[in-house]
Amino acid sequence: MDKFMKRAVELAVENVQSGGQPFGAVLVKDGEVVSEGVNELHIKHDVSGHAELLAIRRAQEKLRTNDLSGSIIYASGAPCAMCYSAMMFAGIEKAYYCATLEDAKAAGLGKSATIYEELQKPAGDRIFQMRHMEIEEGMSNPMELWKERNF
Repeated sequence: MDKFMKRAVELAVENVQSGGQPFGAVLVKDGEVVSEGVNELHIKHDVSGHAELLAIRRAQEKLRTNDLSGSIIYASGAPCAMCYSAMMFAGIEKAYYCATLEDAKAAGLGKSATIYEELQKPAGDRIFQMRHMEIEEGMSNPMELWKERNF
């Protein structure tokens, strides 16, 4: 295990000891730590307060960019679907993790596994239902405004 993963695990252990969940993340670019995070759900009461997301937010703020291409995330546990998506949006090229989704489920932290399972189902068969609604005639369409502005 390299020093970055060791640090991610240390952060997770410290977080458990302070009342949080067992998740820590280290974002690395060009061989240097740019930012770190731990799950802060117990502090901020914010379901998006995951270790990876906080590391991404801090790195983007520090580097003053949304593009984290060339970066790597080291996480104590397999990233959930939300964190996976954020890493892709940010351009992070790879992630390494220790605990698997099955490990998290066995520890009573099974929402990530459930979400991944749900995303494999056809949209109509999912627990969480989403329904498309058309923009009313006469209203501005934000997507059309965006296209006009950016093309």
